[in-house]
Amino acid sequence: MSSIPIRLGILGCGNVGAALVKIIAEDQRLIEAQTGEVLEIAKIAVRDVSSSRPEWVPTELLTDDPYSVVDDPSIDIVVEVMGGYEPAKDLIERSLRNKKSVVTANKTLFSDFGEEISELASSQGRDIFFEAAVAGGIPLIRSLRVSLAAERLRRVTGIVNGTTNYILTRMAEDRLSYQEALKSAQQLGYAESDPTSDVEGVDAAAKAAILASIAFSRKVSLGDVSRDGITSITLDDFDFAKRHGYTIKLLAICEWIGDSEGDSGKISVRVYPAMVPFTHPLASVRDAFNAVFIEGDSVGELMFYGRGAGGLPTASAVLGDIIDAAHNLRYGTTERHVERSIGQLLSIDELTSQFYIALDVSDKPGVLAQVATVFGRNGVSIMSMEQVGLGQDARLIFITHQAKESDMKKTLDDVVGLDSAKRLVGFIRVLPG
Repeated sequence: MSSIPIRLGILGCGNVGAALVKIIAEDQRLIEAQTGEVLEIAKIAVRDVSSSRPEWVPTELLTDDPYSVVDDPSIDIVVEVMGGYEPAKDLIERSLRNKKSVVTANKTLFSDFGEEISELASSQGRDIFFEAAVAGGIPLIRSLRVSLAAERLRRVTGIVNGTTNYILTRMAEDRLSYQEALKSAQQLGYAESDPTSDVEGVDAAAKAAILASIAFSRKVSLGDVSRDGITSITLDDFDFAKRHGYTIKLLAICEWIGDSEGDSGKISVRVYPAMVPFTHPLASVRDAFNAVFIEGDSVGELMFYGRGAGGLPTASAVLGDIIDAAHNLRYGTTERHVERSIGQLLSIDELTSQFYIALDVSDKPGVLAQVATVFGRNGVSIMSMEQVGLGQDARLIFITHQAKESDMKKTLDDVVGLDSAKRLVGFIRVLPG
C-alpha cells in the first residue's frame, strides 16, 4: 500500500460536502485497507467561512477563495459539490488545465456541458468523474460506462427525482392533495422552498440527458429533453389509476429507436408523469427512493434501486469516484474517453403511446358521440371509457389504444373546442405493462 497521500480540494461544504468530509475522516483506515489510497483533505472552499458548520469540518481548512483551491499545485483532485453553472464550470475547467482530476456531482452543469468538459479532461490527460450527478448513491453511471459499455441498450426508464416520487407516494397512499404533499416534502427537507426544478421535471430532465448520452454514446443536452411536470396531477387521477391497476410516477425515459445492428437509429429522451402498471418493477418504488430500469439486447432487464439523494448517499458516490481518480493518478492512467457523435433526436410528436384523458362535459344526449367522432377523425382509437357523475359534474374518462402524440394533441385541441366540453382535467401517458 502507498503511504503517499492523495490531496483533495473540495469546492462546497453543504450537505454533500460536509458528509464527504465526515466519511473520509471516520473511514480513513477502511479506505486505505480496501483501496490502498490515503486521502488527505487539503482545502475546503465555502461561500462564508464564518457560517456555522458540523463539528467534524476542520475550520482551519476553510477558504472563501475557490481559485486558491484549484490553483494550489499540491492538490491532486478537485471535488466540486457547490452546484450551479458559474463559477463551477470555470473552476472545473481551470482544475483540468492545471492537471488535476475532477469529481463532480453537478447534474445541471454536466447535462449541458458534459461532453465539452470530458473532451477537455481527455486533452489534459486527466479524469472527470460524475457518478453522483444521477441517482445519488446508486452505482448507475459506472455500470453504464463500464459493465454495460458493449451492450446495445434499448431503453432506460427511471424514477430519478426523489422529491417528486415522495410527493406522488403521499398522494397515492395518504390521499394528500398535491399542495399538501408538497408541503410535507418541504417540511422534511426533500423539497426546496422553490420546488420548480423538481416538480416541473427540470432536475429529472438534466439526469435523463446524462443517462442518454452514456447509454447511447450520443451527445444529448438538457435542451433536447421533452418534459412535463407533476403539478397538474390530482387525486381523481390516482383514483382512476388505482381502479384500473396503475399508479402514477414521474419517469425519465431514454429510448433507442432503430435497428439492432449498426449505429442507425434515433434517440428519444423525455420526462413526464405516467400511469405505471402495478406489475411493473418501478410501480413499487416509494417515497424519496430512486430506481432505474434498463433493457438491453443481451443483458435483458436490469433494475437499480436505492437512495437517490441526501448527503451521505451522494457523498458515498463521490467518494467512489475520488478513489477511482486517485488510482488512475497513482498509476498514470485515465478512464476510457468515448467520442460521442451528435444524437439524432426523435421529436415526442413522432412517438406513440397510450393515453389517459379526463374531460368535463355537459351531461346531455349526443356528447359522447361528438367526442368519439373527434377521436376517430384524428385516428385515435378508444380502448375504454367510463362516465363519472351526472348533470353539471359529468366527466368522461378515456384510455386510448396506442396513438401518435401529434394525433393525440390534435384530438385534444379539437375536443376542447366542442361546445359540450367544459375543460380537460386529466392527460397522462400510460406505460405499457
